[in-house]
Amino acid sequence: MYHFKQKSLQFLKPNSTIINSSKHFSNQTHLENAGPMASHLKTRSVIRFTGPETVKFLQGLVTNDVRRLSDPKPEDRSTLATTNVPFVSVPPVYGALLTPQGRFLYDMFLYRPPRADEKLDQTGSGPGSDPGELELFADVDGSELDELLQILKKYRLRSKVDIESVVDDFSCWQRFGQDLAQKSSEEPDAASLGWGGGFDRSGQSSSQGNTYGWQWYRDPRLDCLGFRGIFPSNTTPPLVEADKETNEENYLLWRLEKGVAEGSAEIPKGEAVPLEYNLAGLNGISFDKGCYVGQELIARTHHRGVIRKRLLPLKFVNDSGKEVEQKVAPRSEVIDASSGKKAGTVTTALGSRGLGLLRLDEAFKGSLTIRGQDEVKVQAIKPEWWPAEWLLDQQEKTAAV
Repeated sequence: MYHFKQKSLQFLKPNSTIINSSKHFSNQTHLENAGPMASHLKTRSVIRFTGPETVKFLQGLVTNDVRRLSDPKPEDRSTLATTNVPFVSVPPVYGALLTPQGRFLYDMFLYRPPRADEKLDQTGSGPGSDPGELELFADVDGSELDELLQILKKYRLRSKVDIESVVDDFSCWQRFGQDLAQKSSEEPDAASLGWGGGFDRSGQSSSQGNTYGWQWYRDPRLDCLGFRGIFPSNTTPPLVEADKETNEENYLLWRLEKGVAEGSAEIPKGEAVPLEYNLAGLNGISFDKGCYVGQELIARTHHRGVIRKRLLPLKFVNDSGKEVEQKVAPRSEVIDASSGKKAGTVTTALGSRGLGLLRLDEAFKGSLTIRGQDEVKVQAIKPEWWPAEWLLDQQEKTAAV
C-alpha cells in the first residue's frame, strides 16, 4: 500500500510551472487546475513478449481481449506518420492477471509497437501482421517484476513465446493534466503523438534499430487520465518539455482524485476483487472473450450484478472541513461515527487525499471518520466518470433486501 512521506515533492501551480517545495498538500492548488505535464513512471517496468503464440498465451491469462492487438477492428486502427511513411498503429490494451480464485495479482498495459512491415497501401489498410514476428510489450508494476516473470514462465509451458525483462531499455511515461483532458477530444489521434507526428524528430526503436516511432496513446482506461506510452530509456519522449516534467507523486495524486488505483501496492495482491476496484469501468475486463485464469468468479459476480463495495476517492478533513495531512495510514478503518459500523478501509493515502474500498450504502454519509482518529473526518467522492447505474443498482438491490 502506498503511503508517501512529505519530502520536497514538486508541486504544481495552476499555470503548470513546477517549483520545488516542502509545503503540505493543503497549501497547494490541487491538480484539477494544472496544465499538461509528464511523469517518468519509475514504479513501472517493461516486459517484452515475442513468438508466434504470444497472443494465444496472453489471451488465456489476461482479463481483457488481447486479440485486439493482433487483429484490430477497423475502428481501432490508426496511422502514425514517421519519416513520411504511414504505419498501422493499434491502441494499447489494459488488463489484469488474476489468481484461479479470481483475485487480483497484477495489472498491465499491453502495447503492440508500430511495425515497419505494415505500411499502408493506397486503400488505407495494412497488409496484415505476421504472427511469427509479433512483438508485444507490457508496462507492469516494477516492484513485482521478478515474481511476475516467474509466474508468466510457469504458465508458458510449451507455448512458443519468449518472455524477457527490458527494464534497462525502456521506460514508462504518463502525460496528464486538466488542459490535456479538456483537449483530448480535439487533439489529433493519439497515434500522431509520436516521433514525426507533428513533431520534428526522428525516432529509433532501440529493440530493432529501425525508424518506426514510439508514441503516446490515449490512456486505455479513461480519457481524463491523459496519455501513456513506453519509450527508449535513452530518449526524452516527444511533447515533454523540460519545465513540464514532474515527479511521479503528482501523477499518483492525479489518479487518486479520479478514483483510479494502479499496481499491486494499491490493488491488494491476492485479495482484491477486480470488479470492486472498478476494472470493468476502466476498460480492463472483457466479458465475451472466453476463458482465462480466474474468469469464472468474475463472470458470476458480473452477471449477478451486485457490487456492494467499490473503490472511491477520499478526502481527509477536520471538523471545520479543512484538509488534514499525514494522519491517515493505509489499512485504516473508515467507520460511521454515529453507529460505530465499519464502512470500509483506506487503501492508499497521500497527504490529504486517498483511495478507500467502501460499502456503497455507507460511503456517502456525512459522519464517516477514521477509527481511533476521531479528529479526522472522511469525505468520499463519486468520480465523474462513474456510470449512473453503479449507484442506482445498489440502491434498488438494498431496497429489495
